[in-house]
Amino acid sequence: MSDTAVGWRQLREFADVDLERSYVLSWHREGAMLVVDVDLYLEPEHPFYETPRPAEKACIRPGTIEFPHCENIRLARDGRAQPVELMDEIGLGAISDLRVPQDGHYAISGEFGTVSLVAERPILRLKGP
Repeated sequence: MSDTAVGWRQLREFADVDLERSYVLSWHREGAMLVVDVDLYLEPEHPFYETPRPAEKACIRPGTIEFPHCENIRLARDGRAQPVELMDEIGLGAISDLRVPQDGHYAISGEFGTVSLVAERPILRLKGP
């Protein structure tokens, strides 16, 4: 990734969300959109933050990260990037980073490797209770 890449903390969609404490549950396509189901870690400043219950340590809420008009999905593991044919090829796990190396290009890294794609700006949606 280049030094000019924009990090997820600079994207308004992820204000008051900590992606580094969030977890990918699944990846799937809905038409031309890539949908990433996630458990999101909400920070206290987030409008939907709720004080964790006594047994909980954080405010975690289910949500999705949607990439409209997504194409050229590639998965890199062990330094080799391969086109993704089936979303099941991408693993699950903790997110370590989301970067925008250049306009319209996104790279999501985590325990699953690095997924790169070309898409319109992501949409973050929280799921209801």
